[in-house]
Amino acid sequence: MTAIDIDHLRGWVGRERSREQLLASFPAQALSATLNRELAPQSGDALPPTWQWLYFNDHVQHRELGADGHGKTGSFLPPVPLPRRMWASGEFSYLLPLRLGVSAIQHSRVTAVDLKQGSTGALVFVSLEHQIRQGLQLCLVEKQHLVYRAMPDGPSPLPPGEPAPYAAEHQQTLQPDPVLLFRYSALTFNGHRIHYDRDYATGQEHYPALVVHGPLLATLLAEQVAVFHPNVRIGRFKFRAVRPVFDTDQLQLCSKREGNSLELWTLNQDGFVTMTATATLEASL
Repeated sequence: MTAIDIDHLRGWVGRERSREQLLASFPAQALSATLNRELAPQSGDALPPTWQWLYFNDHVQHRELGADGHGKTGSFLPPVPLPRRMWASGEFSYLLPLRLGVSAIQHSRVTAVDLKQGSTGALVFVSLEHQIRQGLQLCLVEKQHLVYRAMPDGPSPLPPGEPAPYAAEHQQTLQPDPVLLFRYSALTFNGHRIHYDRDYATGQEHYPALVVHGPLLATLLAEQVAVFHPNVRIGRFKFRAVRPVFDTDQLQLCSKREGNSLELWTLNQDGFVTMTATATLEASL
């Protein structure tokens, strides 16, 4: 069993970094095509919610990648000695629209590092906060929660299935496929091989198929607002991964509105929830 010096890892709490990037139109237009949007955003338009993940991604030298295709930790992120790294949950508040074609600065900080015991062994949770500004204005505050765990020796059982929390008001069917996963990986510069290398995903990490990105699922849920509630915008958005999703799953993207709150969730073909989210709706700016 890997020894975890949690006190050493907590030395990364408070570590900060800032990065500046032009919010170029191409990544947003390419994601628009990937999601089958009829109208692609143009320079000067507001960046849709969750699409900030197209920007400020690590550009790790190829020689510095781990066997899984991820960049190695130990600089900004703590060097957690557990090989499986996943995005467990996140939340963000949109204070002002982020505009395409305008430079932005992201300031990030490690806010917490915690050790917990799960059914499969030790889990390390790393929490981050990101603030994105354009000019002197704070536009977006985001909290991100990563989880690290040991690599299984073979196929492991999935978490117990949870049924849908509500009867859906709106519902869309989605069949993920390798091209969708590849395009999203490329647009977010995500080299994690579980999303596009089937031999690695099944042979090395013992998944039954390619894994659908958690941020992609969150983006697909946020798109429900644009499709079914086009006259409002998302002010706050919170999501949590419940169960892994694979490219062999047929998904239902579901939502139910209660006043200014929109409950969202994804279901697999067995009727089990795979992700939940809540969007707080506001009048369009």
